[in-house]
Amino acid sequence: MSANLARRRFLRLSAAGTTFIPLATLIGEARAATNQALRVQYKYQDSPLEGKNCTSCLEFIPGSPATAPGRCKLIPGDDEISPNGYCTLWNTM
Repeated sequence: MSANLARRRFLRLSAAGTTFIPLATLIGEARAATNQALRVQYKYQDSPLEGKNCTSCLEFIPGSPATAPGRCKLIPGDDEISPNGYCTLWNTM
């Protein structure tokens, strides 16, 4: 392969990479994960119940900032737990 053809091929591949890598990064960040099966099992809701909410639960891992959705230690794969939410796993001990 001549140096000229090798250079052209390199430039084409570089251009394709600079187009698709940022796109793939944006798509990955846009997706929020929820574990719907466990949400149903533990009767998760986005609103508090009788003064109980995720913010006061020991299993809750707050988001950044604290008003953003967080995670629950007992619901793996879910990073959209509302600080104002509630489920039957609520625990303060």
